[in-house]
Amino acid sequence: MPKNLRDFWSGLLYLLVGAAAVWLGDEYPMGTAVRMGPGYFPIVLGYLLAGIGLLCILRAFVQAGDPLEGFAWTKLAWVTVAVTAFGLIVQGAGLAAAVAVVVVLSALASRHFSWKWSVGIALGSAVFCALVFVKGLGIPMPIIGTWLGGA
Repeated sequence: MPKNLRDFWSGLLYLLVGAAAVWLGDEYPMGTAVRMGPGYFPIVLGYLLAGIGLLCILRAFVQAGDPLEGFAWTKLAWVTVAVTAFGLIVQGAGLAAAVAVVVVLSALASRHFSWKWSVGIALGSAVFCALVFVKGLGIPMPIIGTWLGGA
């Protein structure tokens, strides 16, 4: 029996998500570190997540922790809604709006939620993601989508 259930369950979640990323990314060409193929990022990230998960699970059997008092279903629901909303609106509304929506909806899961901070972080994240992913890396994704009058 694990001594730290929080580490055990979070490690198991990391391990499962990492394994799923490796399994799904395996269908795509890997490429190299210099010329990354479409499978490179999900596979490398999947292995890293799975490794972190294994370390958390091992630590759960060695180091004692606080008892697990329950599961935060509401917080999980907000984060799930946020990620789903991002996927549903990114093409129509554009990357900037989708990032802003995912940040604000995810922030609702926090007990320290503040509209002022959430909107500020959402705007900063939207600008950062547009600059890095669309302008810097050249990912073909609209910054402002057709729903909001973009091209």
